[in-house]
Amino acid sequence: MSDIVNNKERHRYELAVGEYIAATYYKIEGNVITFIHTEVPAELGGKGIGSKLIRGALDQVRADGLKVIPQCPFVKAFIEKHAEYQDLLK
Repeated sequence: MSDIVNNKERHRYELAVGEYIAATYYKIEGNVITFIHTEVPAELGGKGIGSKLIRGALDQVRADGLKVIPQCPFVKAFIEKHAEYQDLLK
């Protein structure tokens, strides 16, 4: 099971690493999820945490049957680099 948690109250997927939390924020309308913004604490930078977070979030989105609008540049770049997620694009 993934370490990625969908915090529905805060509208974000989260990945806790030690005392830090990386998160990608979203909004859902119908069966479409729009990723708005991704935050990775500076202490976690350069360790692949952001990519792990987005991969886990997109795997959950796929399982939930949602389509993706990658408004967040980080999510957009991740999907462009990983062809296996391009079918999720709205």
